[in-house]
Amino acid sequence: MQRFNGLDAVPGDFGPSVVSIGNFDGVHRGHRAVLEGVVARARARGLAAVAVTFEPHPVAVLFPERAPAVLTTLEHRLELLEETGLDAVLVLEFTLEFAQWSPERFVREVFVDALHAQVVVVGRDTRFGHRNSGDVSTLRELGAELGFSVEVLQDVGADGTGPRWSSSRVRELLAEGDVAGAAQLLGRPHRVTGIVVHGDHRGRELGYPTANLSQDAQGQVPADGVYAGRLLRLGAPRQAPDAVMPAAISVGTNPTFDGVQRRVEAYVLDRDDLDLYGESVAVEFVERLRPTLRFDGVEALVTQMALDVARSREVLGVAAPAR
Repeated sequence: MQRFNGLDAVPGDFGPSVVSIGNFDGVHRGHRAVLEGVVARARARGLAAVAVTFEPHPVAVLFPERAPAVLTTLEHRLELLEETGLDAVLVLEFTLEFAQWSPERFVREVFVDALHAQVVVVGRDTRFGHRNSGDVSTLRELGAELGFSVEVLQDVGADGTGPRWSSSRVRELLAEGDVAGAAQLLGRPHRVTGIVVHGDHRGRELGYPTANLSQDAQGQVPADGVYAGRLLRLGAPRQAPDAVMPAAISVGTNPTFDGVQRRVEAYVLDRDDLDLYGESVAVEFVERLRPTLRFDGVEALVTQMALDVARSREVLGVAAPAR
């Protein structure tokens, strides 16, 4: 899949194409259904299949105080988009200047001049251009003038008629700690990505050394609690040993020790030999085991941690080590 960072990166002879547009944050099952439709239409016509997306999220630029929690890093988003079979993705930097573009300018410069679109595939609530003044009817009028057709897709839900697969709903589920429900909408476990940094080293003292993610980790952090999941070493090939490891994950402030900083930390099951400091990793959340609790002492906490690890093994299908 070709990745174009900005209009200047698109070759002058690119296309013709079938194009869709969206933020595609999370690349959930609804996004994939749309994009797989784009790919099918492109293949049937012998055209290139293209998605146009934005970085950062437009709301983060226009209304920073209302910016939604981001579900995927740009790199992960591009990887997921590639899995749909797209031939190319155009990433447009969303700035205050870009937000002033009229719908006509956007369509002319992006769809027509750069991508030579013959077909534009959108959802019925698609909006674009200055103050979201362009809609499907605008797009159809411009298509008739500029030489492309417009296909409008209906909302996609889990059974074709039920609730929409939407990034907003995924965020709601994560805020509730329902990572299993979020995974159903995403089609895969949700992940948080960051650099492993030094913490209090308390986990190692208790017999459960954890990888602490940096405070600038990317990806919406689920509700406080303990989760079964996995730790992925992003610098390692997927099939390499220790590239993907089962883990028990804690999200919260460590109230037993009067902590105040919210952290994401992962204990790789039955491993105390790992040195992950400075590595870029992703933590995937599979199932919530329990809420965060305050224990009366270290002994009670360690007892519960052992139960959490045992439950994580059950959820992840990992055998206990031989004694």
